[in-house]
Amino acid sequence: MSNRTINLTDTVYDYLLQHSLREDEIARALRESTAAHEWARMQIAPEQGQFMALQAELLGARRGIEIGTFTGYSALCLARALGADGRLVCCDVSAEWTAIGIPFWERAGVRERIDLRIAPALDTLAALLAEGGRGRYDLAFVDADKTNYANYYDACLQLLRPGGLLMFDNTLWGGSVADAADQDADTVAIRALNDRLHADPRVSMSLVPIGDGLTLARKRSD
Repeated sequence: MSNRTINLTDTVYDYLLQHSLREDEIARALRESTAAHEWARMQIAPEQGQFMALQAELLGARRGIEIGTFTGYSALCLARALGADGRLVCCDVSAEWTAIGIPFWERAGVRERIDLRIAPALDTLAALLAEGGRGRYDLAFVDADKTNYANYYDACLQLLRPGGLLMFDNTLWGGSVADAADQDADTVAIRALNDRLHADPRVSMSLVPIGDGLTLARKRSD
């Protein structure tokens, strides 16, 4: 097949960043601070953060959910895009890791937009539903434990309004999803989610080759 994604060499990637990325000093400082972390590979790429923020702006989103906050770079990108009256519920289990991002959220003036909940994400999502959140959220970004991706999908689809956007990170998983011999639990879980999203008539979807693969799924209806 000839019409495929361009070969993203280092030279082309640098050009992409120079002609697309609008990362300010605060976001850059948070990203660079995270680069020294032992789990730095969990950090999304800056161009992905900007891409997701653009999706939020196009959607006119004001209420969002993030599952897997890590050190807070993606939360910073999304919280900014939600606007001054926006609210982003961030789900994570590590107070230590998320604490890294809080000073940067404060510097960026978005700390009050972020409702950080340190608890298993499924518990937080159940609480949002119990609080009357069904159908009240505009977007959700999932970048957490892969074996729960299907459960996050079920919960987020209930919380999203019709027309809301669900984004899943790592859906190419370094290419492992295309290797049938790879039966690692995370790989199997992502592969199953990809199959399910592709076949689910409740959403419009596209798997975008940005970062480690980002799937966009727009909720059509309940």
